[in-house]
Amino acid sequence: MIQRETSLRVRYGETDKMNYSYYGNYALYYEVGRTEMMRELGMSYKELEDKNVMLPVLDLHVDYKKPASYDELITIKTFIKKKPTVKIKFDYEIYNESGELINKGYTTLVFVDMIKNKPIRMPEVFNKIISPYFE
Repeated sequence: MIQRETSLRVRYGETDKMNYSYYGNYALYYEVGRTEMMRELGMSYKELEDKNVMLPVLDLHVDYKKPASYDELITIKTFIKKKPTVKIKFDYEIYNESGELINKGYTTLVFVDMIKNKPIRMPEVFNKIISPYFE
């Protein structure tokens, strides 16, 4: 299993009239978590795309527990619990400054050859990076 943490502050423009982070922002928070995880692992989305591999989202599930508020520092915990094949699933937990779980969810993405526009197995270069976490 792979786990990484990223923190960010809820910005004013992300909040609604009730001072809560707008519900649609959680998909963006998940994206921050997974892109930073990949960067920390040693392969950014850009590097994958430079190798003609893209990772479109197939599905998104969000479970709202409690709202995040303006100017609150939230922590996004991102997990890869199962070694990817053609698809890769990222699980997320978001915590507020008090350490309370306020949101959890997951996204499933698929490795796609950008030239053929077809799903492919996880690229070997990415497999080498993450394999040690699943031995």
